[in-house]
Amino acid sequence: MSSIIEDLIARKIFNNRGEETIEVDVITAGGFGRAGAPAGKSRGKTEVVYYPTGGVEAAIKKVDELIAPELAGLNADFQEEIDNTLHEIDGTEDFKNIGGNTAFAISLANAEAAANSHDRLLFEFLGGNVANTLPYPLGNCISGGQHARGKVPSIQEYLALPYGAESFVEAQTANAQIHKRIGDVLKKKSTTFNGGKSDEGAWIANITTDDAFEVMARACEEVGNELDFECRFGIDVAASSFWKSKEEKYVYENEGIKRDTAEQLEYLLSLVEKYHLAYVEDPFSEDDFDSFAELTNKAKNCMVCGDDLFTTNTERLNNGIKINAGNAIIIKVNQIGTLTDAAETIQAAQSNGYDAVMSHRSGDTCDWHIAHLAVAYRCPVIKTGIVEGTRIAKLNELIRIEHFLGSRARMADLNIH
Repeated sequence: MSSIIEDLIARKIFNNRGEETIEVDVITAGGFGRAGAPAGKSRGKTEVVYYPTGGVEAAIKKVDELIAPELAGLNADFQEEIDNTLHEIDGTEDFKNIGGNTAFAISLANAEAAANSHDRLLFEFLGGNVANTLPYPLGNCISGGQHARGKVPSIQEYLALPYGAESFVEAQTANAQIHKRIGDVLKKKSTTFNGGKSDEGAWIANITTDDAFEVMARACEEVGNELDFECRFGIDVAASSFWKSKEEKYVYENEGIKRDTAEQLEYLLSLVEKYHLAYVEDPFSEDDFDSFAELTNKAKNCMVCGDDLFTTNTERLNNGIKINAGNAIIIKVNQIGTLTDAAETIQAAQSNGYDAVMSHRSGDTCDWHIAHLAVAYRCPVIKTGIVEGTRIAKLNELIRIEHFLGSRARMADLNIH
């Protein structure tokens, strides 16, 4: 059979921060798949362990000596069996023995090899003939928090969402223009601005939080008017990164402001109302399900999204579902380890009215798989930057998918107005 696994090959490559990571090839009798693993900077505490003791080199050795012999002879078509085998080989709940990134790279490379064995594109193989919906690109325009240095806003990301676009290429055109417009404004606004960018290609500037909101709002409105469709924006607060548990306060260091949980809630609600925010990610610390629920209840027509809160974990998502904590979830496959685990979380989210937002990591490679996963699993939004090289790899792949689908392609439905 053409999908029988013949070999696995692992190697060390580098991500866009120059950090070592793992890449895996899966070779079948009639196909080939390759995937590289990303790395996040702000990570939820319940994510799987990236690598075993000894790092990338140890992971590669485990692929060569332990995993490849176990997977050889199995059928790549049976993704769940492959992923369950990875769990069995590892034997822990958090992939600490073989590494979550090792499992991730093997799992995605296997899916691509299976698709390739049947001469199909990955999104077709995973999603079937009904996979024809393109996500809206959620693109980081201004970086702060842990994604930047110096006197920058404490909020980590300011994100454009051109949800009025009628095609993916129109949406990406809007995001690129918004990004450029913001760069032009920052040159005039800050004398110290030198065109610096973060890992994700977003601008880094010595501006206040209020300035960042005003710049985003103006750029989105202007570009939306020029292109004749609505462009809104949102934020990734990454609140866990500046929550001080001893003080029980969110400490906005560069702004010189401290807010308790109630004040944080009121502040965020005021931002949603003032700027008509379409999206708010990780507005509270990663275990504060109750505050997520309260914001979700009060912030109308806004996606309240959990990343560190859920870490692509079905159990944590189910805890949120019980009290309506959030209405959207970030999907980062390497947070949970395998494609099967991530698909289970997506299914749980969608059956309970949560939008799944397929996402990159801040330290990424030019691997394009999440473009296909977003289409295969009908994710209405993909979070993957705007201009930086590893982001362009995903965005251009989505343009290719849209072109391939032709008249069958359509944009996703988003419940924000």
